[in-house]
Amino acid sequence: MRQAEKSEYPQHKYFSRYIEYSDSQDVIEMLIKQKEEVLFLMKNLSVEQQKYRYAEGKWSIQELLGHITDTERIFSYRSVCIARGEKNPLPGFDENEYMEAANFESQPFEDLLEQYRLVRESSIALYRSMTEDVASRMGNANGFAVSARAYAWAIAGHEAHHLSIIRERYLG
Repeated sequence: MRQAEKSEYPQHKYFSRYIEYSDSQDVIEMLIKQKEEVLFLMKNLSVEQQKYRYAEGKWSIQELLGHITDTERIFSYRSVCIARGEKNPLPGFDENEYMEAANFESQPFEDLLEQYRLVRESSIALYRSMTEDVASRMGNANGFAVSARAYAWAIAGHEAHHLSIIRERYLG
């Protein structure tokens, strides 16, 4: 699947940054490598590392893992809707409101890691199944025109962004 063109996604500071985050030419390969990296990085974290917050009001690694998984679920859902020709606008979401409603801190870390793995494998299968024609279909999400393909790149870029933060600020 080729990278989304600028006309296929909003030039919003977050969305465009996620898509442009990678120099990879193969989003499926990137998603697979990220999955392996996350599972390797997180499987041996101590409870203290899982719960660590680098500053007051910041999410823990456990919460970040839940957030990454939730965001991928939402982006994949939007991608499916657009790929299938949905004409109705798809709603946005507020990551902070979702975090307040989530119970990531009370869930076993191993369960969150398994949810991440399953969601990622589902996303990989979804994007592998898309032809270029299907992947380039346009829809409306959060008030912006966006292609189904753009969400594959946004998922990869969103995770790359958070992995960078985890390495720098949590595990430094």
